[in-house]
Amino acid sequence: MTRIDLSPAEVVAAPAPAAPPPPPPKGPAFGLRLATGLIGVLLAVLLAGFNEHTTEMALADIKGQLHIGHDEGTWIIALFEAFNISAMAFAPWCSVTFSIRRLTIVMTGMVGVLGLAAPFMPNLGALLILRSLQGFACGCLPPMLMTVALRFLPPNIKIYGLGAYALTATFGPNLGVPLAGFWFEYVGWQFLFWQIVPLCVISMICVAWGLPQDPLRLERFRQFDWRGLLTGLPAICSLVIALEQGDRLDWFRSPLITHLFCGGGFLFILFIINEWFHPLPFFRIQLLKQRNVSDSLLTLAAVLVLCVVTIEIPSVYLEEVRGYRPIQTAPIALILAVPQLIALPLVSALCNIRKVDCRIVLMAGLAIQGASYWLGTWIDSDWVRENFYIVQLMQVASQPMMVISILMLATMGLGPADGPFISGMFNMTKGFANAIAAGVIAALLRRREQYHSTMLLDTYGYNQNALEGMGDPASELLAPHIADPDRLARNTQVLLHGKVAEQSLVLACADIYYVMVGLCAAFIILNMFLPQRVYPPRAPSASAPAK
Repeated sequence: MTRIDLSPAEVVAAPAPAAPPPPPPKGPAFGLRLATGLIGVLLAVLLAGFNEHTTEMALADIKGQLHIGHDEGTWIIALFEAFNISAMAFAPWCSVTFSIRRLTIVMTGMVGVLGLAAPFMPNLGALLILRSLQGFACGCLPPMLMTVALRFLPPNIKIYGLGAYALTATFGPNLGVPLAGFWFEYVGWQFLFWQIVPLCVISMICVAWGLPQDPLRLERFRQFDWRGLLTGLPAICSLVIALEQGDRLDWFRSPLITHLFCGGGFLFILFIINEWFHPLPFFRIQLLKQRNVSDSLLTLAAVLVLCVVTIEIPSVYLEEVRGYRPIQTAPIALILAVPQLIALPLVSALCNIRKVDCRIVLMAGLAIQGASYWLGTWIDSDWVRENFYIVQLMQVASQPMMVISILMLATMGLGPADGPFISGMFNMTKGFANAIAAGVIAALLRRREQYHSTMLLDTYGYNQNALEGMGDPASELLAPHIADPDRLARNTQVLLHGKVAEQSLVLACADIYYVMVGLCAAFIILNMFLPQRVYPPRAPSASAPAK
């Protein structure tokens, strides 16, 4: 065996064990400046929601002012939603590459400039292009709020940041009807687009001063997910347009809707497969292996469908049966939206208590929501605006309980690096849920209305001979004013069909409330078993022993 002698110099030159990597640099301490930046991002997200929901609620008035037909006008909403939801999928990647501060300022400014130009569009094509670009800019903003809350807020108050994000699901959408009514009735229809301009300026100032400037990371383009972009963007746009236009074009009886669903579904499957294997994906699909993440996304979709029903059914009923304008429907939305400013911090404080299980809070919220819909099943043709108040007031408590609990389940078990990924998945699910709610509720309402109309007319025809002996109040009412028997018969028939249409709509609204009660019950059962308990974050104690 050969002996090897090492000189002292050679011993010194021997490589030392690799040192552990340095800890990541700490972010700036939370204070007035960061709080201002967070408020600026929150304001940007809220104004994006105002821009979306106000124009949606006032679409009929906008079409009238711009002389646009009904079918053509539906594309104003469909294209906006398509690009809005698709942007939510890719914005988190862009925020890491270009920085949250830069992306938020640029997209907020883009929303404001396009909003300022919207009333001056010369034709429908120009307006559709503008709304598509504005939808993309608006969609980039919601993921920024969740990312900022998860990254910059101290652990002890992180739940309150999630509560601020919950405002975008409970407070912002419910202000669409009041704002639409106010601007159109008292100021001018142009302010349906211009309302966001001052808010954009304030938001950009707050973000520019408050948020720290991260460096550009353009090296990420070396691993850019081109396949994900080329499959995901058209897939999401196709599916959203199919959901938005499906009921108007009678779903799969339309070749356009069939092609959009089949082509979009195929591309979306390719997108998911690509994201699973890509080294730098837009979505980290592996997160769905975690029970809490899967449960949160499923429950979030259901809760957002419930929230859409909460404002959609009263609005449809009051408009069709009572002839209300949006300004007259506004108190129903305000009674739900304004108390959220108090309810959300209170629920956040409740969920921030370590002994409180957010799963119990979620199930309690679903139970209250279901109870409010059960009260809604009592709807009849005598209801007016005030009859909906008790239904809305119950949901002042239930909506924050559901949304904040879902946010906790989705985010508390993840690491800091997962923030952009869960933000994109969460917001895209939120956008898809709104599109699904719009399509499903429109289809349910139309089909149940047709069913009840058929049943009522069939019952009337079957019992017509028996009813003749009871007289005809409509003919007796109109006979003194109409001498021509044929004209009298036609007017009597018009009154009959009007009454049948009214009762059919009332029964359809009650049916949807019954469906929502069942949906609440199903997700209460799901959340009894699927999610695992999480705890609110806490700052490490100074006296804790080092590990």
